[in-house]
Amino acid sequence: MKAQTADGLLAGPGTRQAGTPHRLARGLVEHPWVRFAARRLSRLVASLWVLVTTAFLMIHLIPGDPVRGALGMTASQQVVNARREQLGLNDPLMTQYVRFLRDLAGGDLGASVTSGLPVSQVIGDRLPATVALAVASFLLAVLLSVPFGLGAAVLTRGGRRHRTELAFTTTSVLVATVPEFLLAVGLVWVFGVQLGWFPVAGRGGGASYVLPVVSLAAGPAAVLARIVRIEMLSVLHTDYIRTARAKRLPPRRLYLRHALPNAVTATLTIGGLLLSSLVAGTVLVENVFAWPGLGSTIVQSILTKDYPAVQGVVLVYGTGVLLVNLAVDVALALLDPRSTIRES
Repeated sequence: MKAQTADGLLAGPGTRQAGTPHRLARGLVEHPWVRFAARRLSRLVASLWVLVTTAFLMIHLIPGDPVRGALGMTASQQVVNARREQLGLNDPLMTQYVRFLRDLAGGDLGASVTSGLPVSQVIGDRLPATVALAVASFLLAVLLSVPFGLGAAVLTRGGRRHRTELAFTTTSVLVATVPEFLLAVGLVWVFGVQLGWFPVAGRGGGASYVLPVVSLAAGPAAVLARIVRIEMLSVLHTDYIRTARAKRLPPRRLYLRHALPNAVTATLTIGGLLLSSLVAGTVLVENVFAWPGLGSTIVQSILTKDYPAVQGVVLVYGTGVLLVNLAVDVALALLDPRSTIRES
């Protein structure tokens, strides 16, 4: 038997089936994970637009003529004008911006003013060295910070071992405050020049990674270790840990299976921020060790006023930081879906 709807129409089985896709679509749109993905992707797109626009305006906001600065004062005005015409810097600003976006969408970052090589080729040759250095440093920082932070929390829980706590806190603060490049210079002097254990420049075998990786990882490892300890101390005072301890669970199972996973959220957040800082920190460390990565490339491009190359490297660094932050947000949502539902 057909039912009459509020507007006087007859609703039968066909009407119910016709409304099902609409309800499914509305349910899909209102799903917390869909809203989370839409919100994060919209932020990523907006951030990328700001990054790209800032990189584009960089050449135009620099005082003076960037082409003259790159070619030098001895270059003739005819050469400068020809180079400006080749780079399209004589066109209206909006025309340049649209062309920049179009070329960027096609993977064209322009050409280096000094070498004439495509910027994308320069970045492609140097990017793997920087990524390898940053990833190795991040992994070392995590491998050092988690056991040290966990061990310090277990040893000093409940106000025990004040001297151990003081030594851990003091050491971690001192290591975290030393700049990467200053630590790199010290390591080069001790382990490269005086002892001769490791090479001091270039990218060769595994030994060439030791000093730059330690230089980059020491500070973040100290910060992460303190975060792990604080979070672990908070977890160790919860009721379910007291219950697990009352059941006389083995220490490995108690701390690694029950306590550590619940303390990883804040650690992962800080770890993502530190990974972003590691990417930026490679700029100075690469120059100390003459590492053939993007860090040395951007410094050399700034010195020679090769602004298209600087523009491309800035875009790569900025995009890398944004993608790392997105990956951290997704990982946190997977580890703690309740936070995603609350934000939706």
